[in-house]
Amino acid sequence: MAVGVLTAINLLNYIDRYVPSAVKDLFKRDLHLSDFQTSLPLTSFVIVYMLASPVFGALDGRVPRKVLIAAGVALWSLATGAAGLATGFASFLVLRSLVGVGEAAYATLSPALLSDYYPPDRRNGVLTLFNMAIPVGAALGFGLGGFFGARLGWRYAFFLCGLPGLVVAGLVLLLREPTRGRYESTRPFTEGAGQGGAPTSAASPPGWPETLRLLAGNREYLIAVAGYTAVTFASGAMADWFPTYLFRLRGFSLAAAGTLTGAMTVTGGLFGTLVGGLLGDRLRTRKPYLALSSLSMVAATVCTCLALFARAHAVLAACMFLSQFFLWFYNGPINATLVNAVSGRFRSRAVSLSILAIHLGGDAISPPIVGKVADLCGNLWSGLLLIPVSLAVGAGIWAVGWRTLPDPATLASDPGV
Repeated sequence: MAVGVLTAINLLNYIDRYVPSAVKDLFKRDLHLSDFQTSLPLTSFVIVYMLASPVFGALDGRVPRKVLIAAGVALWSLATGAAGLATGFASFLVLRSLVGVGEAAYATLSPALLSDYYPPDRRNGVLTLFNMAIPVGAALGFGLGGFFGARLGWRYAFFLCGLPGLVVAGLVLLLREPTRGRYESTRPFTEGAGQGGAPTSAASPPGWPETLRLLAGNREYLIAVAGYTAVTFASGAMADWFPTYLFRLRGFSLAAAGTLTGAMTVTGGLFGTLVGGLLGDRLRTRKPYLALSSLSMVAATVCTCLALFARAHAVLAACMFLSQFFLWFYNGPINATLVNAVSGRFRSRAVSLSILAIHLGGDAISPPIVGKVADLCGNLWSGLLLIPVSLAVGAGIWAVGWRTLPDPATLASDPGV
C-alpha cells in the first residue's frame, strides 16, 4: 500500500510541476511576461523546494513522516489550483513558490520511508517502480496542460490538475510507518564513508554538523550527487522549454507540442526507467549502477543533439523518444546508490541535501538561463544547446565514479579497505 500511495503522489507531483511548461505561451501573453520571466516561476518553485528540503529532513524523527508528507501534498495541491487565480507575475510567482514547500516534504521523506520497508537488495526495484511515476506524471502534465489550456484556458489547466492531490493526501495518513533503519543490521557499510565496518543501529539522527562531516567524506555519495546535478540541469531545461521549442521553431500547434512532449516523455521515460531498473537489479551493486548511469547519459547526449537538429517531424519524434529513453535509465540505480551509500540514521537528511544540491545547480537555474540566452541571441535553439552539454558533463562525472571508486563487494569483505 505504501508503495502504491507514494508512487501515486509522485505521479501528481510531476503533473503539477510541468503544467506551467505546457501553457507557457498562454500565461506569457495574458500576464505580459518575457521569456525570461516565464521560467522564473519554475525557478522560484525549485529554489523554495531545495531550501525547504533540509528543514523537513531536520523534522524527520520529531514529527511522523506520514503526517509531514500528507501536509506537504495538501499544500502543493492547493497552491497549484490557486495559481489559476493569479492576476499578475507576482501572485503567480508566490503561488508556484508555495508548491515547492509542499513538494519538499514529500520528496525528502518518501525515499527514506520506502527504504525502511525493504532491505537494501530490493530497494533498486522499489525505487524504480516509484520513479516510473516521474515520466508518466511529466507526460500527463504536458498533455493535460496542453489539452485543457487549448480548450478551456491556462487557468483551468491549473484548477483541474492541482486539486485531485487533496484526495491522495488523505491516503497517506492510513499508512503504517516502519521502524527507522529497520534493515541496518543487514547492511555491511558504515554510516558515512561507504566503507566496510560494523553494522549501524537505528539510533536517532546525528546533528547537522556531524551529518555534513560524514557526507563530506563519502565519495560515493558526492559523485552520485554531482552527476545527478548536471543531469538535472539538462532535464529541467528540456522539460520547461521543449514544448515551446516545438511550438515556435518546428511548426507544432500548442496542443500538439504538449501532446508530443508528453507522449515521448511517458513512453521513453517508462521504458527507460523500467529497463534501467531491471538492468540495475541484475547488477545489484552500486559501482555498476554508476557505469549504467554514465553510459546511458552518453547515449542521451547524442540523441538530444539529433532531436535539436532534426526538422522532419517523424525523425524529431523518434530522436525525442530515444533521448527520453536513455535519459531516464539512471533513476532507479542512482537513487538506490544514494540511499544505500548512507546510514538509516540520517538517510532523510542525506536525501534532503541531495535535493538541495541537484536543484541549486540544476533545474533551479537551467530554465531561466536558457530563456536569457534566447532573449540575448534572439534564438531559443541557441539556449537549448546547453542541454546536451550538461548531459555530457553528468556522464563524465558518473564515469569517474565508475572507474575510481572501490567495488562495494570488496569493501564488505575487507574492512581494512
